[in-house]
Parts: sequence; C-alpha cells; structure tokens
Amino acid sequence: MNFLFNENKAVAVLLFVTKKLSVEGIKPDLHKVFKIIYFADQKHLLCYGRPVLIGDDYIAMNHGPVPSRVYDMIRIIRGDALNCTCRDYSGVLQVTGHYLIPVAEPDMEELSESDVTCLLDSLSENKLLSFSDLRDKSHDNAYNKAGKDDKISLKEIAKVAGADHTMLKYLSAKLEAEAAFS
Repeated sequence: MNFLFNENKAVAVLLFVTKKLSVEGIKPDLHKVFKIIYFADQKHLLCYGRPVLIGDDYIAMNHGPVPSRVYDMIRIIRGDALNCTCRDYSGVLQVTGHYLIPVAEPDMEELSESDVTCLLDSLSENKLLSFSDLRDKSHDNAYNKAGKDDKISLKEIAKVAGADHTMLKYLSAKLEAEAAFS
C-alpha cells in the first residue's frame, strides 16, 4: 500500500532542492538530493501523516534510501532508463554524471507550506554533511528492516522519525484508504 505517485510534485521537489543547493554553492549530487528528500519525508510523516514526495517508494540501496520513481525520472533524463512510464524532464533538469542541474524554477503551486518547511529543515540539517555521513545517517532502523534493494515501509520511516501510536494508526488508515480508492 502506498500513496498515489504525483510526478509533477516530484519534479517540483527535485527542482526546489537542487535550486536551493545550487544557490548556496553546493553541487547537488544524486546522493545528497535523495537523502535531503528522505529526511524531509521523515519529518513530514511525523508531523502531518504523509510524505512530501507523495507516492514514491524508498528502496534500500547500498548507500541508503533511494526514491524509486524519482530515480527513474533521473535515469530517463540521463538516457539509461528501463521500462519507465515517466515523462522526459530534460527540459527542466539536466544530469551530468552524478550531479543534477536545475534549468527551470520549481512549480511552487505543487508544494504545500508544510512541504516547503520540511524541505528547508532537511536542507539546513543535511546540506553540509559528507557522503559517508549522509549514508550512515540514512542507514536507520527503517532502512535496516528492509532487505537490500527492497521497499522501505512508510510506517517504519515514520517510526524512525519518532511517530507515536496515534500517528502510526492514522498513517495506516490513510494508506488503507488510498489503496481502496486506487
């Protein structure tokens, strides 16, 4: 069970994070961008019962959680995607090696105020962390409970963030309702 994927919002999130990093003189590499989004999702799940990056699944890869569909979007831009139904967003984001280059402004209509707050908090907390620090930080209990290259449970991500029993029940009910209507 999962929320329905919102491709337009995913593009807005990618552009928002890469633009903020670029403006601060930090080259936005895939690893850093993915981990900033992951930690924003943790915080948003804890506070609001839904992730910022709605509908994507995090996969437990060697260097930490990777948003699966967002990674597919990046692979389309790079030209090495396999069987992905996402559109080609090379007109708004370019990929050079492991670095993302925003070439458009994020559509801020796609992001709620709480999305922006959690993304900014995660940027502040994680933008200066090294590759190994981000890898170690993201190898949390949610990551460790998933098998290698398996999906990481949203409930486990919320638990790692500190969600209490009430929030976990709310999240479960929301996921069940979403599954029933999809």
